[in-house]
Order: sequence, then structure tokens, then C-alpha cells
Amino acid sequence: MIAIINTGCANINSVRFAFERLGVTPEVLSDPNQLAKFDRAVLPGVGHANVAIKRLNEQGWKEAINAYQRPLMGICLGMQMLCDYSEEGDVTGLGIIDGSIKALQTGDLTSPHMGWNNINVTKAHPLTQGLSNDDQVYFVHSFAHELNDTTLASCEYGQAFSAIIAKDNYAGMQFHPEKSAKVGAQLLTNFMQWQV
Repeated sequence: MIAIINTGCANINSVRFAFERLGVTPEVLSDPNQLAKFDRAVLPGVGHANVAIKRLNEQGWKEAINAYQRPLMGICLGMQMLCDYSEEGDVTGLGIIDGSIKALQTGDLTSPHMGWNNINVTKAHPLTQGLSNDDQVYFVHSFAHELNDTTLASCEYGQAFSAIIAKDNYAGMQFHPEKSAKVGAQLLTNFMQWQV
């Protein structure tokens, strides 16, 4: 069973529909005390990091996510919240995946980074199985995770940044796999098959 963590900071339906297209019906979860009974979990997020982290803490999700021992994947802001720190709002994250989230230095390119872009697989991992460096995914963000040892795939938009990260049973995707067509479906399938 897959739980979609509902903190009120994401469009839950697009993530739910993406799993349903793959033949799986996830449960939208609003009670952190129920998280441990699920086989895997997804933490989606959109909006401002300061508001999202505050809600996580107030609703009891911080403790539940930190104690979770099965595969858990953050999407977009959900990924950023798993990390140590975010410049957006100057907030401390959950500290589960190493690295800081900093404003994306886009140079002459428009910000936020919005649209399709290639990802470059930098480390073999069950989550990156079947991907090639020609594959494109859909991004919407203006802050990004620095490249470090947790980076599984990178992207470049003004600067290089992490597109997929993982540590132990936790992972994150900066882009939206639920909006990334065939490549996104492959990534969600990889997540469903990931054993830790």
C-alpha cells in the first residue's frame, strides 16, 4: 500500500492519478500516526518552504517521517523538505538527506525553471533503472539541491543541480514525475519496485 502524505501543501490528485494509471490506488493520508502501516510513501509539495515545514512540524509529520523505515519519496518541495536547510524562508528541513536548498542561479534564463529538461544519471540506483541521458522530465521550481554524494541524477538550468537524490530509504525528485509522461511512469514504477 502506498500513502500520499497530505500536509495541505500540494495538489494531491495529480500524484494519485499517476499511480492509478499504473494500476495502483494509493491512500491519501492525513494522520501521521497511520504512516507506519504503509509499504511506501510519497511526500508531494508545492508552494513556499517556510509554510510547508511549519505545517509538517505542527501536524506531527516530522516525527512520523523520521521514524519511517520503508521507501519514502519527496516530490518537488517535498524533496526539498527532506534536506538539511532551505534558503527559501531560511528554514531548517527534516535533515534526512544531506544537502542544502539554494536559489537557482539561472543567469539570463527565466526563473522559475519551468518546463521540460534533460536529466543526466550520475549514479546507478534502483530509482534510475531504465533511464537514459536523453530522457526529459517536467520541472517547476526556483530553488534547487546542491550536487553532492546523494545525487543520483542531475540537471542543468543556468547551473547544475540535483534532479534525483537518495539516502537509505529516502529519495527525492525535484521535477514532477506525475507530469513527466512515459519517463515519469517509469520513475514511479521504479519507486514501487524499490526494495530497501
